[in-house]
Amino acid sequence: MNWLLALIQTLLFVSLAPLLAGWIKFCKCYLQNRKAPSLFQPYRDLWKLTHKQPVVSEQASWLFVIAPYIIFSAMVLAASVVPLIAVNLPTAASADIIVLVGFFAFARFFLTLAGLDVGTAFGGMGASREMTISSLAEPAMLMAIFTLTMTASSTNLSFAIGYVLEHGTVLRPSFIFALFAMILVAIAETGRIPVDNPATHLELTMIHEAMILEYSGRHLALIEWASQLKLMLYGVLIANIFFPWGIAEQLSFSALGYGLLNILAKLAVLALLLAVSETLFAKMRLFRVQEYLSFAYLLALLGLLSHIILES
Repeated sequence: MNWLLALIQTLLFVSLAPLLAGWIKFCKCYLQNRKAPSLFQPYRDLWKLTHKQPVVSEQASWLFVIAPYIIFSAMVLAASVVPLIAVNLPTAASADIIVLVGFFAFARFFLTLAGLDVGTAFGGMGASREMTISSLAEPAMLMAIFTLTMTASSTNLSFAIGYVLEHGTVLRPSFIFALFAMILVAIAETGRIPVDNPATHLELTMIHEAMILEYSGRHLALIEWASQLKLMLYGVLIANIFFPWGIAEQLSFSALGYGLLNILAKLAVLALLLAVSETLFAKMRLFRVQEYLSFAYLLALLGLLSHIILES
């Protein structure tokens, strides 16, 4: 029964990720006085792409073909170890933040290789920019998470969330710094404004889109779905680590249903805030991204130091 619940939680991740992307687009259109598409438009786009035959360049190797499947599989595995609606599932033993960062790095590695494989100028440019941003974002993310794990004395996500739930609402300055650092890193890692703009194909601005320009059909569908999964993963991490109230601690139907409603509400609020920020701010220049991520790292470091000074 517990393993079935773990499988259902992973399937919820996979199935709800496009809906979250559709909600963000809906909110942005409403805020910008544009006619919004249906919330289910991402599902229609994925369905349409999966029924199209992919076109593969003559210069592409086998790596270009298998990369979308590897990227999507890595994101599904990452979803399986992140607590969504409950913390005491069988996969909790492997829900380690180091493992999660490893899955993200594994998917990024194959995405950048695929961008370089065909040999186009855009692919090489996007891969170079992606690795530059990741080299700055990953340390900031790890520093922010370590603030939480030092409080709970464990790098296991389920145990750390349970620790926060057990000790109730406590004003921790370290968590405030870590929260803002995590939000900045999530925006950079998922390619959102002001770091990247997922809705543009201008060669001077695009990062993620530059690496997948040569993909089409079901290959593009898998990469887009993986990108939506990554966005939802970061949203769930922020919601359940820093605002874990409502997540199920007992594996009963009422607790699981309440946990599902809570995480949907928290994700809806976070998506609305993301849409507001993307409406208010413009994309920054590429050479300003290092300052942006350095500030995120500084916030995470302040959170860690405040934990050591005030709470240890």
